[in-house]
Amino acid sequence: MSDEAAALAAFGYELGLLKRIRRTGWWHAGVRDPESVAEHTMRSAQLAALIATEEGANPERAAFLALWHDTQETRTGDLPHTATKYLNKPEPREITADQTAELPEGSREAVRAAVDEYESKESPESLCARDADKLEMLLQAVEYRDIGVQRVDGWIESARKGLRTESARRIAEAAVTLSPLTWRDR
Repeated sequence: MSDEAAALAAFGYELGLLKRIRRTGWWHAGVRDPESVAEHTMRSAQLAALIATEEGANPERAAFLALWHDTQETRTGDLPHTATKYLNKPEPREITADQTAELPEGSREAVRAAVDEYESKESPESLCARDADKLEMLLQAVEYRDIGVQRVDGWIESARKGLRTESARRIAEAAVTLSPLTWRDR
């Protein structure tokens, strides 16, 4: 077995942790079993592609950026917003550099470039991916609200205020008025 293949396999195992790491902020709202970081990432990537399509940006690139936006949480866990007062925010690029240090050059550079672009907040695709991250949280909050979790309004408003693209704003407006329980009726 090659060292490159072993490094890719090891990173694949590390990424698998995202399936078990829960989005911890939801515990503050009373959600007993919140979605995993991997579940959040999946819908974020899908939404990033849709938002980018509507915004005239590259949907594949936006989805790719969204796929990597929380991978650093394999090393830090999911830090809730309430922790930011007490902790210095970990630098995603630094964590990604450590995570990818042993990967073959092409894979290493692809992941690092995606995280850098996402964190730079400059390209249209990064703005779409960042909006997808917020929009996914908003959708999740509405879903939790519709099953009886009461303390999610702050998450919904925070997400709405942070949206930068017109498409994401329109989707958010529709999401807060359309019940997740009736979406199939449309």
